[in-house]
Amino acid sequence: MSELVLPNDTNLLGNLMGGRLMYWMDIAGALVASRHANKVVATVSMDNLSFTHPIRMGEMLIIHAKMIYAGTTSMVISLKIYAENMKTNSKILTNTARMVYVALDENARPTPVPPLIPETEEEKEEYLKEKERREKRKKKQQQHC
Repeated sequence: MSELVLPNDTNLLGNLMGGRLMYWMDIAGALVASRHANKVVATVSMDNLSFTHPIRMGEMLIIHAKMIYAGTTSMVISLKIYAENMKTNSKILTNTARMVYVALDENARPTPVPPLIPETEEEKEEYLKEKERREKRKKKQQQHC
């Protein structure tokens, strides 16, 4: 997904506002999840959003959203955000995050999603890492109950 950063999207320093970035990230992630599930999806969480470089007015924002894991009803999307200066053709990674979405049925209840079948070695590695992360998180939650 690409967006042009306009004056209305920026703060007093001329940088993209974090909330606007999160809005666009949520749309990009939801599109990937919804397309996979062929269902309406709801955002469950955003993990590890990091701001490493400002995105300036007039730059093109490029969001790469990719599904890295699918559970029973939820899907994990990895997002990488780049800023491209169209005058200099320079491109820099500015943000990364993981977002979790759940597929919903016609009654807005969680519904099963198709499995994700990783194909490349990189996709298999991402899938296994995310599966381990989820299992650790579940164990922590069970210990607190």
